[in-house]
Amino acid sequence: MTAIVIDNSVFLSWCLGDEDDPRAAHAMQRVAEEGGVVPRIWWYELRNALLMNERRGRISPQQVSDTLDDSLALGIAIDDEHDASLLLELARQQELSVYDAAYLEVAFRRSLPLATLDRRLHEAAEAIGVSTNGPHQPPPA
Repeated sequence: MTAIVIDNSVFLSWCLGDEDDPRAAHAMQRVAEEGGVVPRIWWYELRNALLMNERRGRISPQQVSDTLDDSLALGIAIDDEHDASLLLELARQQELSVYDAAYLEVAFRRSLPLATLDRRLHEAAEAIGVSTNGPHQPPPA
């Protein structure tokens, strides 16, 4: 097997107990065993999502800190080598935000599978031949 690109929906589902999803658990198992890759935007998205969940009272500041420590322990590689033209082309063709297209661009450029719980990103990946989420069913609408 090989490394996998994970988006923030997968990581958050894995680390927030009330959003448990078997596809996220499977993807994070792969990350632990084979490595994970993310675009730089993931670093910011993760911190923002954790802070928003803290503000809503879903998690404590200590849980935020623990989750960030867990993310470091996994050794997730941050890819800063974006192909700017490809990124915009994918965002346009697949009608994605540039933020979501960044995950797709990394997976496409590096020929890696993409794990996401986002329906639109999942469909865009399949449309361009990027494998997604392993043998599991597509994400719900």
